[in-house]
Amino acid sequence: MSKLQKILDRIIRNSGTVTYAELTYVLIKLGYREIKTEKTSGSRVAFYNESKKLLIRLHKPHPDNELKDYQIKLIHAHFEQNKLL
Repeated sequence: MSKLQKILDRIIRNSGTVTYAELTYVLIKLGYREIKTEKTSGSRVAFYNESKKLLIRLHKPHPDNELKDYQIKLIHAHFEQNKLL
C-alpha cells in the first residue's frame, strides 16, 4: 500500500492520527496547492484545486501537529462530496 493510500485510509476510517504535513501531502497529490493571501494568515490556510475549482479552508493544528477529529471528518466529507475518493 502506498503512502498516499495509507493516509487516505486513516482519513476515510477516521482512525489513527493524521498530521498537517500528511494532509498537505495528500492534497498536493490530489492537485491542490496552498494559497497564501491576505485571507489566509496565521494558522488559517486554504488549499485550492484549480482544475476542479475546489477550495478547502482550515486551521493549522496547534500546539500539536495532529489534526482534530472534526477536521478529519470535514476533509473526508469534502473528498466524498467531490468524488475524490
